[in-house]
Amino acid sequence: MPKTLPRRGFAILASVVVAAAALFALYMWIVLHWSYSEGERAGYLQKLSRKGWLCKTWEGEILLSSMPGAIPERFTFTVRDETVVRQLQAAMGQRVQLTYSQHVGVPTSCFGETSYFVEKAVVGGANPVGASGM
Repeated sequence: MPKTLPRRGFAILASVVVAAAALFALYMWIVLHWSYSEGERAGYLQKLSRKGWLCKTWEGEILLSSMPGAIPERFTFTVRDETVVRQLQAAMGQRVQLTYSQHVGVPTSCFGETSYFVEKAVVGGANPVGASGM
């Protein structure tokens, strides 16, 4: 048995590795730029923190209440735009309206711990601030 791969075997292996990396990059681009759903949610901002061991992401939580006295539902989200992060930091405890897009199938938490990426935020009656799409 030969101790090293023949030249042709090495070329085939390299081609397979390059093709796999290209397919993974294409998959990541599609998942991050093509949203599964889009929508808006409004509630009281309870939490906003920068989390992660290696990849730091901004993660937040609002409490949604359909009517007074009802048990609120929690909506967790990720913010990738620093302008929206600064606005939300100033709005802690206040009612906010978030415009988000949901990206299903992101294989790593380096882009966010949730699949909901906030693109715009409106605090009270303020004008929207944020990115105009992904």
